[in-house]
Amino acid sequence: MKIVIIGAGKVGEELCCRLAQDDHDVVLIEQNSRRLEQLINMADITGVSGNGAVYRTQMEAGVDKCDIFIAVSPHDETNIIAAITAKKLGAKHTIARARDPEYSEQMEFVRDSLGINLMINPEMEAARDIARIIHFRSVLGIEQFDNGRVNIVEVLVAEGSRLSGHTLKELREIGQDFLVCAIQRGDEVIIPNGDATILAGDRIHITGTLDVLNKMYIAAGSFRQRLDTVLIVGGGRLTHYLLPLLLRLKMRIKVIEVDPERADALAETFPGVEVVCGDGTDQAFLQEERIANFDVVVSLTGIDEENILLSLFAANQGVKRVITKVNRTDLLKVLDGVNLGSTITPRHLIANIISRFVRALQNSQGSNVEALYRIVDNKVEALMFKIKSDSKVVRIPLMELKVRDNLLFAFIVRKGKLIFPQGKDAILPEDRVAVVTTHHNFQDIDDILEPRGNEPKP
Repeated sequence: MKIVIIGAGKVGEELCCRLAQDDHDVVLIEQNSRRLEQLINMADITGVSGNGAVYRTQMEAGVDKCDIFIAVSPHDETNIIAAITAKKLGAKHTIARARDPEYSEQMEFVRDSLGINLMINPEMEAARDIARIIHFRSVLGIEQFDNGRVNIVEVLVAEGSRLSGHTLKELREIGQDFLVCAIQRGDEVIIPNGDATILAGDRIHITGTLDVLNKMYIAAGSFRQRLDTVLIVGGGRLTHYLLPLLLRLKMRIKVIEVDPERADALAETFPGVEVVCGDGTDQAFLQEERIANFDVVVSLTGIDEENILLSLFAANQGVKRVITKVNRTDLLKVLDGVNLGSTITPRHLIANIISRFVRALQNSQGSNVEALYRIVDNKVEALMFKIKSDSKVVRIPLMELKVRDNLLFAFIVRKGKLIFPQGKDAILPEDRVAVVTTHHNFQDIDDILEPRGNEPKP
């Protein structure tokens, strides 16, 4: 597909690298020529220097012939105008990022009336992700399939837990209705077989029925009782979107915001929330605000380093649940082995949404990928395929299929029934099958098979 992107910020960089890696023809429009050249050298893309909302610049970039136009510049108005212009020029599909809360309240109207296919808000998506993590209180992260019927959750294996030191074969006694999809051990990612051993400190990604998942949380030493109180440090856009979601969970909420005007605006907008004006990075101030008494601390300042230090302090104070917003994920590599709880990266969330949108368009053009999620710091793909009757994988026991390495079958949905497959199970036409793999750019379930002879790999 030919894809044109305007904006070379954090989201634009993520999209350029990811979409180019998936073999799309990517053109980047950016006014800062130095930044444009940097990304051209970083990713396999081409670029045009100029204002992405201007007709002349869009024509130079070939917007009139592109399949997807994505506007992720820093300014909402520029993105909306650029998307409208691109649609008029002939772009088949348009995506615009809009972050302002006022736009978010009328996003559906703006999208439908102006012909923009997808409008996305990084802070709103991050707020939903945080609320989901708090609701599923025993997990570090969660991805939902089949309209929420099936979850792949990330769980930390604690020291001395029942899982530590055991192989997956040995753990099957907990129950048959679960599967360990991936193990993250430091920088290493393992797509496990039955002989893989779980160690303390591993982050395991598992799927299963809710009852069995609850047993797994207990066995991993990560089970938590209900979370009732939350302290949020930082009162920006993300907090504005997060507060209504947490109020629906009937939580007692305190927000610390250093800017007096912003603190006053939050207090006025959300009278049911306690808002305190102060420096949330000052440890003495946090102790005065009784940080240790909160079930959850969410670090949402605009500076990654502050968020990381704040979360480390909260964990040191005995807070049960810590959630950290980090934009520059390279910082996490420096802190390898340090437990920051759950980390939220808005640009990853938006890149994932757009990747799923692109994959859905490919689906309409011949791919049979129904859903796509990236987990384990984007190193692993979890895909759901709709199985056609002429597929090469049907009616063959899974143990007899010659599939690529670093790949496993997570679950099968068959006529509404959820199956966690074993070697003797076979895939049937009309099944919906979830596959977890370190390989990228699968378009068809048959791509999972080991290629024969000189067959190209996807």
